[in-house]
Amino acid sequence: MTATTDGVRAEEILIASIADMLDGLGHIAVGASSPVPGAAAMLARARHPDRTRVSVLGSEDNNFFTDGGKELFDCAGQGRIDAFFLGGAQIDGQANINLVSVGDPDKPKVRFPGSFGSSYMYFTVPRVILFRLEHTARTLVEKVDFISAPGTSEPNIYRPGGPYALITDRCLFHFDREKGRFSLASVHPGHTVEEVREQTGFEYDEPADVPETRLPDAKTLETIRGPVATQIAEIYPGFAAEVFGIGKAA
Repeated sequence: MTATTDGVRAEEILIASIADMLDGLGHIAVGASSPVPGAAAMLARARHPDRTRVSVLGSEDNNFFTDGGKELFDCAGQGRIDAFFLGGAQIDGQANINLVSVGDPDKPKVRFPGSFGSSYMYFTVPRVILFRLEHTARTLVEKVDFISAPGTSEPNIYRPGGPYALITDRCLFHFDREKGRFSLASVHPGHTVEEVREQTGFEYDEPADVPETRLPDAKTLETIRGPVATQIAEIYPGFAAEVFGIGKAA
């Protein structure tokens, strides 16, 4: 993902778009292997340094936990995490996530690492943003083969947490919890509404006029390429080198 639009990298568009959804939140937590969400959380913190706290698993400088996932889960259960990110090998139109397998669970075609605490975080964190860079009909499916974490629950189930949005390398969807379905919010520069429809395996709502995802302004780009890039390099040096040129030989 390194295509540029007016000199802005695709990753920078995603970082800015996610940060907009985190604006003003108190505690944003980020799991492992999440450089784009991690950078977005740091951008949100840069905008509100007195209000926003960021915890990134795997970081030495941005991790308040001493016992990894256990403390993360404790904070979520106590209502002390406002936003988190989840992905899935498959995501369907009801925001169900599959992190287990494809095909018959007893004889799967493909097995994945497993759901870990995704279902727990999905139930307890108020604003869960789904993130998937491969936007194809293979990954965004009509119905997941295995539900690792359900997107919605019955009305009699206590559930303060759940899906807020799904952002991919092609577009941004918002999730309506009452309807239990996605709506297309914007399409990223260089992509089209028709392309999104063709590459999405589930049904979703679509307004008459779908806006293009806005490019980050000059001040946002300066922050992303400056302090955010430096901070994310501590955790993801390869990502920082590829996207921002940090650590590359002159």
